[in-house]
Amino acid sequence: MLLVGTAKGLFRVTRGTADEGWRLDGPHLGGYSVLHTLEAPDGRLFAATSHKVWGAHIYTSDDHGATWSSFEAVPEHPAASGRGATKAIWYLALSGDTLFAGIDPAGLFRSDDRGASWQPVAGLNEHPTRPTWEPSKGCFAVHSIYIDSGQPDNMVAAVSAGGVYRSEDGGETWQPANAGVRAENLPERYPETGHNVHRVVMHPRFPSRLYRQCYNGTYRSDDGGRSWTEITAGLPSDFGYGIVVDPNDPDTVFQIPESSSHMRAPVDGKLRVYRSRDAGATWESASRGLPAEHVYVTVLREAMDIDARDPCGVYFGTSGGQLFASLDAGDSWEQLASYLPRVLNVKTVRGASQ
Repeated sequence: MLLVGTAKGLFRVTRGTADEGWRLDGPHLGGYSVLHTLEAPDGRLFAATSHKVWGAHIYTSDDHGATWSSFEAVPEHPAASGRGATKAIWYLALSGDTLFAGIDPAGLFRSDDRGASWQPVAGLNEHPTRPTWEPSKGCFAVHSIYIDSGQPDNMVAAVSAGGVYRSEDGGETWQPANAGVRAENLPERYPETGHNVHRVVMHPRFPSRLYRQCYNGTYRSDDGGRSWTEITAGLPSDFGYGIVVDPNDPDTVFQIPESSSHMRAPVDGKLRVYRSRDAGATWESASRGLPAEHVYVTVLREAMDIDARDPCGVYFGTSGGQLFASLDAGDSWEQLASYLPRVLNVKTVRGASQ
């Protein structure tokens, strides 16, 4: 099942038999912007939402997304910090029974009681480099929170705009993790912090392998974020948001390039997915079936996901409400929906048994 979070609610997309095709259900949480979703190992679902009137909330479902209920508590900065109320919850992550949330204004929070209460992760929120952080065009938030399942003290989180940070002690202390990453929009080309990072992904079986898409370039890390190698060569642009890695192969990565920070649309008006099978050393277009002219949509940071089948399935949605799927690792694509609201988040989950 796909959970498709949009600017006007959440949709569930499932695939039946070959004759039935894809089925779309929703909207759930109608009228809310659904920025991120998460599936727990026990099948419980979480959704991070925002609303212009009702504010930011986290919803949960125990029936595969058929019904939802809201947590009363919302992660927020202390009033004395002067950072203001929580504008949106941008990312959710689980480590054992601990739920983490990244919010706007930029902050990382944890809940050890499944959302009943929240505590700030002071080691990141009050980091000495925080003065180098600033709002990006779309948000001022913590996102891309990953925890090494084998060694849960190892964590990675990203700040837009501020850069990637890593922790080796469960979030008590954090170190900048941006060595080797360009920042052409800043006075210093390779600063320690201040980077506008769009998305980070960690390979689930080889957590030392990370990929990141930035305001300037695509990068790979083989040491858990301590250093980065640029792998932009072979892509038609160094700008973009969407990037995913095959859970079965840490060297297979997919990226959707966009023309520039000014245009924020597919390069040359062609909606293309690029694939690398050698960890970014070379790239090829894997775009058969995607529209190839006059396409001026954006694929946002969380609007692309991948499943663990072999070959893997790759899925993404656009700012124009189109939803696409490839069930053969990018060799061919089909369009699942055409007129959804602006797609903010796509997540593959196990769904209900049929």
